[in-house]
Amino acid sequence: MTQPETIVITGAGSGIGRATARRFVDAGWRVALLGRHEGTLTETAAGADAALILPCDVTDAAAVDAAFDHVIESWGRIDALFNNAGRMLAGATPDEINPDDFRAMIDVNVIGVFNCARAAFARMRAQDPQGGRIINNGSISAYAPRPGSIAYTASKHAVTGITRTVSLDGRPFGIACGQIDIGNAATDMTASMQGGVTQADGSIRPEPVMDVSVVADTVLQMASLPDGANMQFVTVMATNMPFIGRG
Repeated sequence: MTQPETIVITGAGSGIGRATARRFVDAGWRVALLGRHEGTLTETAAGADAALILPCDVTDAAAVDAAFDHVIESWGRIDALFNNAGRMLAGATPDEINPDDFRAMIDVNVIGVFNCARAAFARMRAQDPQGGRIINNGSISAYAPRPGSIAYTASKHAVTGITRTVSLDGRPFGIACGQIDIGNAATDMTASMQGGVTQADGSIRPEPVMDVSVVADTVLQMASLPDGANMQFVTVMATNMPFIGRG
């Protein structure tokens, strides 16, 4: 009997991570849930037998390695990683940003993404059959920044660099890497957008959002591609949000 495919999802305790984890469980995958808080991961799992709860701080490389080892010990292989954990800062001009806050953003959004990509790559390279798929959560801010977003925008440009490099370095080992760039998915993190967001011209206007299930469906589609095919970059956004033409 063919075993279900396995995926590790970081930031699985809320928002996009939670919606995506539940979508994969519904699709018959075995899903390892990584996040800082066991309670929120348990809520995401909602009692599913195919969910593995692994509290983990993605900025801690040793903790990440231990979590990925647990997945291998439990299920024998890792077919995919959704490298989703991330954070945002309140909007501010560069001179108003505390350097410690900037560093904390980079720790999660860049170092955390690297730690998890590194852990997944090593295990996908070593497993038999070799290979797997890494999907990084980027942002449309990797193409066009919002006002007051220097830390977040810098971090997402770095994620794009990680995606391109892992995609290249993974070729000899059957490891594909792609990136989903999301615009205005309706989560707690983006709740303020419907009340008003600073625009490039200095005005404050509400922005449309899309249901988070659209993101979950897209990640599932990316992860379900056959060997030899990859979605390198995918942009999924609320149709009428001010992205095209932003700047």
